[in-house]
Amino acid sequence: MTALPAGILPAAVDGRLLWARLGLADLLRTAYHDGDPSCGVDAIGLRELLTAVDSAAPVGTTLAVCVQLATALPLLTTGGREARSVLADALAGDTVVALGATDERGGSNLTAMGTELHLGDDAVVVHGTKRWITNATHCDHILVLARHRPGSHFTNFTWVLVPADAPGVHVEPADTDLFAGSGTGHVRLDHVQLGRENLVGGPGRGLLNFAAHIAVERLAGALWGVALCTRVLAGTRRALTSAGRESPWRHDTVRQRFATCLVLTRQLRALTDELASRVTDQYDTTSAAMLKATAAMTVETVTRECAHLQGADGFARSGAQALSAQAALFGIGGGTTEVVLSIVSDAADAVIEELMT
Repeated sequence: MTALPAGILPAAVDGRLLWARLGLADLLRTAYHDGDPSCGVDAIGLRELLTAVDSAAPVGTTLAVCVQLATALPLLTTGGREARSVLADALAGDTVVALGATDERGGSNLTAMGTELHLGDDAVVVHGTKRWITNATHCDHILVLARHRPGSHFTNFTWVLVPADAPGVHVEPADTDLFAGSGTGHVRLDHVQLGRENLVGGPGRGLLNFAAHIAVERLAGALWGVALCTRVLAGTRRALTSAGRESPWRHDTVRQRFATCLVLTRQLRALTDELASRVTDQYDTTSAAMLKATAAMTVETVTRECAHLQGADGFARSGAQALSAQAALFGIGGGTTEVVLSIVSDAADAVIEELMT
C-alpha cells in the first residue's frame, strides 16, 4: 500500500503544494503503468495513491490531485512537444494543469459549449468562459476544450493548452466555502492568441479523446469513493463505541444503519475490482458509467448516514456534516448521475445478457 512520506503535507494544505510534494517524492508516477501516463492508468497504483491522499488531505485537495492524475495528464500524452514538456513538468510536481471542460453553458452537455477556437495557419485564438474548474486559481496551464466549428458533431471540438499567464486569461475563485484546497474557479478566455503547437490531440479529436479519459476519471472517482467511505466508516465506528457499554452502538437500529453503509461500501469496492480493467484497458464507457453512478449513490448515502450517526459532533468544523455536503460532488463532477445512468440504460441489453451468463 502506498504511504505518504512523513511531513509531505504542508501546514496549509492545498492542491498545488501537495501536488509539488507528491512529484518531488516521485509518487505521481505510481498511478501509471511503468510510471508513464502514455502506458495507461494502473488501477491498483491509482487506488493506493488516492487512498493515501484521502487519508491525510481534505476533500478539495484530493479532488485537485485526482482530476490531474486521471484526466489532465493522460490527455497531455496525445499532444506534441509542448504538451509533452508540460507533462514532464507536471509529473515532477513542478506544474499544475487544470482541466477546462465544463463551459459557461450546457453543463454536462459538452456539445452545447460556447467556448470557441479559431484555427489559423500558424496561430489559434480561443475565446469563451469555463466555470467550476478545479485547480483554476493555482494552475500553470489550462487544458481547454473548445469548438472549432459550429454544430454538435463530435468532430467539431479540440483541446488546446493555455498558459494561465497568457494575455487574455482571467481567473476568479468560485463563490463557495466547500472544497478548500481545490483551487476551484471560473476562467474567462478573452481572445487568447497561441501557437498551433498548443493544440493537443489534433483538431476534431477533442471529444473522442475526452470520452476515453473521462471513463478513467469516473473509475478514479469510484476508487476514491471507496477510500473516503472506508475512512468515514472507521471514524464513525470509533465515535459510536467510545463510551463503552453506554455507547450508541448498543442500539440495534444504530448498528443496522451502520451495517447498511458497510454493505454499500463493500459492493462499490467489489464493482471497482470487477470493472477497473475494462475501463483502464478498453475505456469501456458503460462500465465507467456504472462505477460513476454507484459511487455517487454510495458516497452520498454513507456520508449522510455517518453524519447523522455522529450526532452533534458531526457539526464540528471539517466534521462529518461538512463532508456530507461535499459528497454531492460525486453525483455531479465528471457527469451527473442522470447522465451516466442514461449511458447504462443505452447498453441495457448487453448488461442484461452479461448478467444471464
